[in-house]
Amino acid sequence: MKLDLHRINADLHAHSTVSDGTMTPRALVERAHAQGVELFALTDHDEVAGLHEAALAAAELGLDFVPGVEISVTWSGQTVHIVGIGIDAGNAALIEGLAHVRSGRMRRAQAMADALAAAGHPGALEGALAYAGNVDLVSRTHFARWLVETGACDDVREVFTKYLVAGKPGYVPHQWAELRQAVAWIAGAGGVAIVAHPGRYKFGDDELRALLAEFRDAGGLAVEVSTSNHTAQQTRKFAKLAREFELEASRGSDFHSPNESQVELGRVQALPDALVPVWRRFV
Repeated sequence: MKLDLHRINADLHAHSTVSDGTMTPRALVERAHAQGVELFALTDHDEVAGLHEAALAAAELGLDFVPGVEISVTWSGQTVHIVGIGIDAGNAALIEGLAHVRSGRMRRAQAMADALAAAGHPGALEGALAYAGNVDLVSRTHFARWLVETGACDDVREVFTKYLVAGKPGYVPHQWAELRQAVAWIAGAGGVAIVAHPGRYKFGDDELRALLAEFRDAGGLAVEVSTSNHTAQQTRKFAKLAREFELEASRGSDFHSPNESQVELGRVQALPDALVPVWRRFV
């Protein structure tokens, strides 16, 4: 019987405590399995340290596992995320590149803490670090959790609205990797590069097409069409763009925590049938 790739419950975008998630790699894999995920990728931000633990847990459970990473890049003045799946986590160039990306995070975190102190919230850096499982990957999400704990906001979503986006106190831009660098690191490690949650970026249609064209020309192969960040309308839009740019399509929850939103592992819209699922390469 022919395998129906579109019906596979693939979740190829999720985060553990190694970056800004709240579950360990093992616990995350166990939750994915319990939620009926059939093909799972751990894609921590700019770090691969959780992949070994996740792979072991997946093997014990009989869950098909794909090693991954999510690399932060700066493109047209905005932060864009490129997911890489099917990577060799021991690839020297990838490891060196990720270390370079991570190296600026602490300087950015100190600047964020200074800005929040000026806005009436002292002690933010120490508070954020208490939430960071990996201090080299302290991020806006860790600051957001601390601001919720201190009562400054009711939830993480409110924090990002009031403090941690461009134009608000606490936001500090950062120069990440270049798009072509990130795609090259992923491809050089034997992986497939994917534009993550394109609906989140504040690009007009022309800029979005320019991003996808540059990404494709650099060797990128797929775009995340179905994700918790996309409305049904956006899913249709990016399905059309995937076909236009001859990119394969990915699906991922971008799960971080069971307590901070309604996002759940494996609970993402199915890909439209006209698309080529990127996970055809791994099943």
